[in-house]
Formats: sequence, structure tokens, C-alpha cells
Amino acid sequence: MRVLVTGGAGFIGSHIVGALRRRGHDPVALDALLPAAHPGPPELPDAEFVRADVRDAAAVREALRGVDAVCHQAAMVGLGKDFADAPAYVGCNDLGTAVLLAEMASAGVRDLVLAGSMVVYGEGRYDCPAHGVVRPAPRRAADLRAGRFEPRCPSCGAELTPGLVDEDAPADPRNVYATTKLAQEHLAASWTRCADGRSMSLRYHNVYGPGMPRDTPYAGVASFFRSSLARGEEPRVYEDGAQRRDFVHVRDVAEANVTALEAVGSRPPGTAVAYNTGSGDPHTVGEMATALATAHGGPAPVVTGEFRLGDVRHITADSRRLRQDLGWHPETTFTTGMTEFAHAPQRPSATPTPEPSPMADRSSPAGNHSSPAKPSPAGA
Repeated sequence: MRVLVTGGAGFIGSHIVGALRRRGHDPVALDALLPAAHPGPPELPDAEFVRADVRDAAAVREALRGVDAVCHQAAMVGLGKDFADAPAYVGCNDLGTAVLLAEMASAGVRDLVLAGSMVVYGEGRYDCPAHGVVRPAPRRAADLRAGRFEPRCPSCGAELTPGLVDEDAPADPRNVYATTKLAQEHLAASWTRCADGRSMSLRYHNVYGPGMPRDTPYAGVASFFRSSLARGEEPRVYEDGAQRRDFVHVRDVAEANVTALEAVGSRPPGTAVAYNTGSGDPHTVGEMATALATAHGGPAPVVTGEFRLGDVRHITADSRRLRQDLGWHPETTFTTGMTEFAHAPQRPSATPTPEPSPMADRSSPAGNHSSPAKPSPAGA
């Protein structure tokens, strides 16, 4: 199978290209290689390479020649400085996806696997002893300043029990990036109906592993802690470190993409489905920082009590549907993955990013507690 991988020179995309080749497929990597994401010439994947932006219809049209399926990874990630960055996000993520889908429809390419994200859920699943499953309101700065980090029931104020989010949970995007990721899924669903296509969105949880960018807030908290350790600094853990996340290794995510690409063509035309893609082994941010620092040889993490108002408290996946439907199973355990990542090489970032100061009036994506700053471009 010949597969076009957009963002194929990026962190996750390059691993997908490698996984496709190992499984006997013929990947074509398309990437803009913009300086904000690639400050120097990156190590290109072992595949045919097209340097182009997904918003360039002519280039996408040419790249789709002879292609059987598309794996769409190119996107602007993280958060901008403020809402003024919304047009850039919408342009890269949603316009880029629309251009790609329009060219796929014209070329007769009917199979798509999309890089989705758990950020579409907002806060995760919570259960109230009196009211059952509830959706907590956004957390208040006054509570966070007082060290009251756990969300409360919006009806009675009771303590809530966090649980696993499944794909039937309502979407509740709480920042521009999350909104664009949900819009990508809606665009893909519309395309499947109009073009008799088939799409699968893999809603990634906290992806980590070799090749993450260093000194950048855009790749997630694991990368940020790893960068601190590389500088000889202790990882700074916000809140009380008890935030729950699902850390999934990039090799497992790459294999999930290849499995989805091999399965999507057997679905009926007009099918659009989303799958949570996580390890199934939740850990707290504090546990992750400790595991990474221990494997690296120190220094030990510091729990600061600092916070970001827009961070979600707990977001962990129920990935049983992906396992049951496609037979995918993650292979890298938390301990093995963190031990490897503690010594794995990282990609250089465009601009080294110092430890950010917390700001209570800005938000960051679920699963990341680093500072909002200039985002990475499409094709990264």
C-alpha cells in the first residue's frame, strides 16, 4: 500500500513512516520543513519525500498520484500567545485539512487516518456520588491559588472521582487548538459522506519517546521534563503532581496508525470513526517526573504548587475500542518507555525555551502544563 504521510518529517510522522516501511508498505512523506519546527535540516525519513505545505493544493495533488491512503499528521500544535493566534491555527489545521480532503476527493483516494487528540474532551470523566457522571465547570483561579486543585460537582460541590474517557463522551474543546482538532474530525466525517470515503481518527493521549523536540513547550510535559534534566535542572511539577494522564509511547502510536491504515479500507464507504489511542496505564504527572528523573540519574523533580488556569486536572483514555476493533495493543510499558526516553536523543527546537512562569489567566492544552507561546506550524 502506498501511503502519503503529511507531517512525515515530524516527531510522530517520522515514526509512522518507519513503521510503514517495516510492515512492507510504501510511504511518501510530505512536510513543509518550516524553520519554526525544523531550525536546521532534519534527518529525513527513509522514504520518498515531498517538501510542501498541505495548504498548497497543487503540491498535494501531485503528491497524491498513485497513493492508496493518507495518514494526516501535519498540524499546528500547542497554544499561541493569545486568541490573536486563532487564525493561524484555523488556517494550518482546518484549512490545511480541507485542502487535503478536497484533493483526495478529486484524486479518488478514499481512505484516511487522521491524527486526532484527547484535547477534544476538555476535562475527563468524573463521577459524583450523588449525580453520577458530571462535567465539571472550568476551575477557578481562587481555588487553585488555595491549593484546591480537584474539580467539584457543578450541582452539589462534592468531591469527584476521575475515570476513563471513552469515545462516546461529549466533546468539550476548551482552547483554540482543541477546537481545530475537533473541526478536523468534522471535516473528515463530511468528506466521507460526500466522497464515499472512510476515515479513522486516532485521538492521541500524551505521546512521548525518542525524537521529541527539546526546550519547547509544544511537545508535552514529558519533553519539557526531559529538556530540564538534559540541562541539569530539576523538573518543575505544577499543582501537587497528582494530575492523571495516559502516557503512550510514540512507537505504539506509530503502530496504531499502520494498523488503522490497514483496516480502514475494509470499512463501508461513508464511515467515520474515532478511537482513543492511549497506553491504558494511567499515571500522575508526578510519577512520570520521578520515573524520568530516576532513570536519568537526577536531579529529582520539585513539586511547585504553581498552576495554569486552563489546564485540565485529569484526562485518561479508555482505549478498549481500538483494541477490540483493530487488535492493536501497546507494547512499551511505562517503566521501559520512560527509562529509554531518559537517555534518548531529542530534536533541536527552533528557539530554546526557558522554564516558563505560570500565568493564571492563560490556558494550555490537556496533558501539557507548559507556557503558551508561539506555536509550531503545519507540517511539523
